[in-house]
Amino acid sequence: MSLKWLDVLDIAIELSEKHDDVDPRFVNFVDLRNWVLELDDFDDDPAHCGEKILEAIQMAWIEEMD
Repeated sequence: MSLKWLDVLDIAIELSEKHDDVDPRFVNFVDLRNWVLELDDFDDDPAHCGEKILEAIQMAWIEEMD
């Protein structure tokens, strides 16, 4: 399964598993973007990412932690 930027929930789940010691409320968007790009299953154009997508990923990750 390859992940695209719009697979917000799946990306959040992957990030929560890979970075289980990180509180997503305090992750800056530069780090968040880099971490998404480093995911094994991620396969999308890095240029297709914007602040709204990163914010949605961060919010989904926060919800995943609860």
